[in-house]
Amino acid sequence: MSLLAFITLACVLTSALATPTPAATAKRATCTVNSVASASNLSGCSSVVITAFTVPSGNTLTIKAASGASVQMTGSVTFAQTTSSGPLFTLDTSDVSFNGNGNSFFGNGPLYWDGEGTSGGKTKPHPLLKFEGSGTFTNFIVKDSPAHAISVGTSATSSFTNVRVDNADGASLGKNTDGFDVSASDLTISGCTVLNQDDCVAINSGSNILFENNVCTGGHGMSIGSIATGKSVSGVTFSGNTVSQSMYGMRIKVDSDATDASVSDITYIGNNISANDKYGYLITQSYSEDFGTPGTGSTVSGITFSGATTKVTTTGKFPVVGVDCGKCTGTWNWGSLDATGGEAADLVLGGGVKISGGTV
Repeated sequence: MSLLAFITLACVLTSALATPTPAATAKRATCTVNSVASASNLSGCSSVVITAFTVPSGNTLTIKAASGASVQMTGSVTFAQTTSSGPLFTLDTSDVSFNGNGNSFFGNGPLYWDGEGTSGGKTKPHPLLKFEGSGTFTNFIVKDSPAHAISVGTSATSSFTNVRVDNADGASLGKNTDGFDVSASDLTISGCTVLNQDDCVAINSGSNILFENNVCTGGHGMSIGSIATGKSVSGVTFSGNTVSQSMYGMRIKVDSDATDASVSDITYIGNNISANDKYGYLITQSYSEDFGTPGTGSTVSGITFSGATTKVTTTGKFPVVGVDCGKCTGTWNWGSLDATGGEAADLVLGGGVKISGGTV
């Protein structure tokens, strides 16, 4: 081959390699989800629009789009009565921007509610919604979940804002209708409203979590746990929240038989808490009992009330504050706690923990 021919061939090959094909550069158009089938392959979608439709009985819906995708709702999604186990909806996309635009996920709770929750009676799919991946999730409503409403299992920094869980219609027969069940780290839940019959938020594992400026009504208040064997929660701040008309106000619940488990560095700032039946604030290592024989295979440490005063009241015939520790450690500064109502505080401070300050 001549030198000129060789150079010409090399230039052609270089040009072919350097020029992307149309398939490599073309962006996929916005993907529309209007049925379960239309959500089956969204991996190449950088923009997803969910329109109004019903998920039939026996089906579940999963949104798994391209990393960094925008997911928008333009209509509400209804879940027909089903015996499928939850979650009925899963959003699993990394670095997603999810906006419900005020639309709802309708769970048809009244078709399931029988006063037995997840312990018996009708089969109740739970959770209704599960969020994996990571990103920002905002402006949507969960209406009448059969049991647990939202499970958060994100794997990187994420936030939930302006979310409403409305299970108020379950006041007589709804049970185990948790608002947010959290097993995640680097998470913020802010400006949300939960009306339900169980924990407003239950943080079961994770670290670096902020729960701020939320409203919880009718349930069991804000909770850490229950904490099972091998699980830990640390670095959680509850700030500026309002809890009202709730059985409990706030709790830290550790299973009595838990081992290799811990709760640490929990901070309360400027919350307004009202319990209308049991403890205004309870820390127990005897769960599932409030008070019993606390376990010693787990550790609770660093429970602090700081900054703006957290006001806790109860109108029930229980201690306004209860602590049932088998192994709690350190000196806890409760200088910004003002707890009134109910009976006098009942403090069992096993493990050598000391509590200083505050009005209890």
